[in-house]
Amino acid sequence: MNKVILMGRLTRDPETRYSQSNEPVAVTRYTLAVNRSFKREGEPDADFINIVSFGKRGEFAEKYFRKGQMVAVVGRLQVRSWDDDQGKRHWITEVVAEEQHFAESKASFESRSGQFDAQQNNSTPFSGEPEGFYPIDENLDDEDLPF
Repeated sequence: MNKVILMGRLTRDPETRYSQSNEPVAVTRYTLAVNRSFKREGEPDADFINIVSFGKRGEFAEKYFRKGQMVAVVGRLQVRSWDDDQGKRHWITEVVAEEQHFAESKASFESRSGQFDAQQNNSTPFSGEPEGFYPIDENLDDEDLPF
């Protein structure tokens, strides 16, 4: 099984290119900053995960997703390689999006968008709790669930 579920903030606007086939297909790439559950020296750490989406899904991401926006992605992990002009092999690990969703309301994103513009490309990940979500005690016992 190869299944990845991520939620994080876009580090930049998605970029779309089209394949050079008989019927061009949109290939959209973006990066998510996904907070880790542990902190080092009081600062939140984040992983920066490359996402690629194809076709209509890719066109949707380009049209509606914006830098700083919280999104959720479900997909599969893919590792690929290529050789550059000097013959050196390069490797990349990315998530191929099978589902992508807004993870915050438009109003919430727009109310914060001025804050992101003021930071002028500051790469510090979002340190607060995502609006509408709260931390869950990982030591919660199944018997404590209300259903």
